[in-house]
Amino acid sequence: MKQSEARSIGFEATVQTRCGRELLVLPERASRQLSSRGQVAVRGTINGVAFDTVIEPDGEMGHWMRVDARLRIAARLDPGAPAIVDVRPATEWPEPRVLADLRASLMAAPPEVWELWQAITPMARWEWVRWVNETKSSQTRKKRIAVSISKLSSGKRRPCCFNLASCTDSELACNGKLVRG
Repeated sequence: MKQSEARSIGFEATVQTRCGRELLVLPERASRQLSSRGQVAVRGTINGVAFDTVIEPDGEMGHWMRVDARLRIAARLDPGAPAIVDVRPATEWPEPRVLADLRASLMAAPPEVWELWQAITPMARWEWVRWVNETKSSQTRKKRIAVSISKLSSGKRRPCCFNLASCTDSELACNGKLVRG
């Protein structure tokens, strides 16, 4: 479906603070209209202010989205305040934020690893980043980075065997589910 053909999903949600971060939990009705129980790239507006983001799964068949400081200020949002949101699935994914340790390992790996990283889709890069970032322990994270480099060097384009519908934000997840307010 082309961006222009994608249906708009409108909803109202309250800005919440969880683990020191502002976010919006999509109402069930809005979440059900998304194309996936996992991540979904969207373009939209919040209180009339345009944004592009990736809506995250909550591990319970729903979704949530981060509200960064720039968007919060531009849209004049405060925790507890209602927000008027309108989103449309995007045809192109934004680049994920790759933390320094994973980026350094990718850059230090054989050239074919970096070439494959550049060749895979941004959506696939999001999956690698999510898989690495879902760990809470630094030892497990180091192991996941090493496994990622190994898998990429053998031509794997995506990580294997993790639930794409789970909440993988290590600060906001408990047992694959978004922590409650």
